[in-house]
Amino acid sequence: MVQRPQSADFVEKLAGLSAHPPEYYVFNGAANALTGDNALTAKVGETVRIYFGVGGPNKTSSFHVIGEIFDRAYQLASLTTEPLTDVQTITVPPGGAAVVDMTMDVPGEYVLVDHALSRAARGLVGKLVVEGAERTDIFKATATRTAQAEHGKHETH
Repeated sequence: MVQRPQSADFVEKLAGLSAHPPEYYVFNGAANALTGDNALTAKVGETVRIYFGVGGPNKTSSFHVIGEIFDRAYQLASLTTEPLTDVQTITVPPGGAAVVDMTMDVPGEYVLVDHALSRAARGLVGKLVVEGAERTDIFKATATRTAQAEHGKHETH
């Protein structure tokens, strides 16, 4: 026989749950689960599909991949409805999900985040490592100048 909590007990437990911020935010059930050797991988030209769910119980998420635009984003993970196109961030409610597709045009390391970026410090960060030929017609990386290199160009007076 299952006993249901008394309503006052239930309300107290619910208030306690809401009063404490989560210790961790996670992808795939563990902090930093999609980093290092467990990073997602793809090749230039491939289309990547990510299923993103929010277990809740109280937080909405704004899923984003830094450096990429979602070709298609399916709100509430409904693959039978028309997707949004050319979206950079998709909002996912507690208990909800989304599906996103993106074609990887250039190689690099793409960072998966919730746009509530402080959650990355609590484990909600992942990587998608894309390998393949450079596409300088789309993107050309330039070397970052350091302060020392810049300083070296100036003559002393």
